[in-house]
Amino acid sequence: MKVYLKFDYNILTKKIIQEKLSELGCKYTIAGFGEIDFLENIPDEKINDLSAKFESYGIEMVENQKSVLVQKIKDTITELVTSEEPLNVKSSVFIAEKLNHSYGYLSNLFSDVTYTSIENYIIIQKIELAKQLIINNQLSLTEIAYRLNYSSVAHLSTQFKNTTGITPSAFQRIITKRRELSSKNN
Repeated sequence: MKVYLKFDYNILTKKIIQEKLSELGCKYTIAGFGEIDFLENIPDEKINDLSAKFESYGIEMVENQKSVLVQKIKDTITELVTSEEPLNVKSSVFIAEKLNHSYGYLSNLFSDVTYTSIENYIIIQKIELAKQLIINNQLSLTEIAYRLNYSSVAHLSTQFKNTTGITPSAFQRIITKRRELSSKNN
């Protein structure tokens, strides 16, 4: 028997972080997504232990300022893309206002560190979310396009195909076929 799961990466990550911090007995507050304020001095040994525990979940502690800001950009993009309601502001304005830096500066920094543009990263994140929404079979392509702030299904389809090599409809058919084969085998 196969079971399909739906989960929120933000909630999942926050829960893991809280559990690992509690295991170490640290006093802390979560300042924002991906930001922890320790309310006491933490010995290097505990920080290293915490870092190792996080790494086993694919969570990395970032130390250099450029990397911290790039991570904040990524977190802001995740917030932008996963928002239930489409925002009525350009992504560049949203990111610049949220991080209190000019978009030009953030864009240059992001490209220098990640070797890709913010725009490309946003597209990749949107397409990954679109794939999850298609897999979960909850929304139509029209609803997915609206939720991800695309002007039309055609625009979503074009970016989906440019990113994955197939159209969203073809992706839906593949998922449906896999489910049919899986249910026949069980």
